[in-house]
Amino acid sequence: MLDAATPARPDDHPARPRDARLLTAAALAGRHDRKLRKRADPLLTPADDADRIERLLFSAAYKGVTDIVTKRVWPAPALAATRWCARTAITPNQVTWASAILAGLAFWLFWRGDFAAGLACAWAMTFLDTVDGKLARVTLSASRFGDVFDHGLDLIHPPFWWWAWIVGCAAAGAPVAHGGLALAIIVGGYVLQRGEEGLFLARFGIEMHVWRRFDSLFREVTARRNPNLLILTAAALAGAPAWGAWAVAGWVALSLLIHLARVAQAFAASRTGPVVAWLAAP
Repeated sequence: MLDAATPARPDDHPARPRDARLLTAAALAGRHDRKLRKRADPLLTPADDADRIERLLFSAAYKGVTDIVTKRVWPAPALAATRWCARTAITPNQVTWASAILAGLAFWLFWRGDFAAGLACAWAMTFLDTVDGKLARVTLSASRFGDVFDHGLDLIHPPFWWWAWIVGCAAAGAPVAHGGLALAIIVGGYVLQRGEEGLFLARFGIEMHVWRRFDSLFREVTARRNPNLLILTAAALAGAPAWGAWAVAGWVALSLLIHLARVAQAFAASRTGPVVAWLAAP
């Protein structure tokens, strides 16, 4: 079996037709995984090492371009959780339901000003949000309902968390100065940033975060749920949850402007050639 790059020697297949072309696995199937936003080599491996195969399957199911927590922190524990769920017949939708319950608990706890417990629920929710999709892919149990449920939950819940955080600061006796303005910036920026992503995808046929390497790196820290949650966690640990709300608002505004500049640059670049994902390059 050839790997993705090693060319075949002519004497490897003496019975092949004279005009047949020998291809590497990468040449045959390609390396760009558009859906999971990464490069991945196709492979075939002997079924004699279950642990290695599980790791390969899990790695193949993991998104390449994502936020810093999902990319750098969750892979190892998510592999263990995915393996356990698969062996105990827990379904991806059951994991998503659990994450939805945790999202609701985090909202309620933030609203009460119980930030420590709220953050514990919120981070647990983000972890399960990583597990459900991987479980669906490695067990070949993805469903239309599960996909809509998972992505719908991801899309809807973050603004409610930030709203509850600001309300909770007042409940805890440390109200956010001009909290209504901070909330407007956070929620408005979130909606507009999602709009930028939709515009980019509709106009150029690729996601904004995979155009250039910079965009993929910036996706790790841009003002989405997990990076914002990191900011709020740091603020809570510092005993300044109200300042955390304004820190998130500032980061949302800055991220929005950076993405706006990238959209403008993509439109300018499209005048001289197609806008393509850097991951698709040979």
